[in-house]
Amino acid sequence: MTGDVDAYVNANFEPYHREIFESLRELMCRHAPHAQLVISRGSPAWTGRGLLAIISRSKTHLTLAFGRGAAFTDSHGLLEGTGKTTRHIKLKSAGGIDNDAVADYIRQAVALDGR
Repeated sequence: MTGDVDAYVNANFEPYHREIFESLRELMCRHAPHAQLVISRGSPAWTGRGLLAIISRSKTHLTLAFGRGAAFTDSHGLLEGTGKTTRHIKLKSAGGIDNDAVADYIRQAVALDGR
């Protein structure tokens, strides 16, 4: 499915979106190596037993949403959202990604997915 995702990203993401996406892909590969990169609900997403994270784009940023983010411990204070399950972070540039925070969120998503 990675080819499908690459085709989607190349066709739909602006260059700065692609830079952010590639940074996220590296973090996911490092901290969720068994996750599958797929197109889910019309967007790139990583799945394990369930949805770990999904990306949506806007003109100014990418949003990385964690399917069970409401259950995370957010010691970094970056998660947004008020729903019962999902939390997200907005990413405006690859250089603006807090790698330590995103890695922590990814590890929490993997841990919850394993339960």
